[in-house]
Amino acid sequence: MNTTAIYTTVRRSMVALVVGACITWAAPAMAQSAAECISPQQQSLMNACAYRDYEKADAALNAAWGPAKEFADAIGKGKTLLTAQRAWLAYRDAACEAHASPYEGGSIQPLMRATCLSEITAQRTQMLLEFHAY
Repeated sequence: MNTTAIYTTVRRSMVALVVGACITWAAPAMAQSAAECISPQQQSLMNACAYRDYEKADAALNAAWGPAKEFADAIGKGKTLLTAQRAWLAYRDAACEAHASPYEGGSIQPLMRATCLSEITAQRTQMLLEFHAY
């Protein structure tokens, strides 16, 4: 399988996770504007704003992936990085599921899950940015 096919497979997996998360999270209310997310007062809006933050973090991760993968390929470690990324995605999803599990059934659970996803995704993005900066 070539690099483009692998990259496409990883992106499709990420999209599937996001779509599944939307369905699982009972379709939180959509944040209408950034201003609404400054100090949301309703739980559904807090959930939507947290999910919006996760979407931004995920977009940054996807932007960092390409250059990191190209660098890894250039130094002969593309397969290693891809394996690590797939393992990291599984870890992130499981860790955030566990983090939010004490709130299962509560209206705050989507907020806890999305916040966890945002934070861990931002950390991984930073790692990818640092990796290809060498």
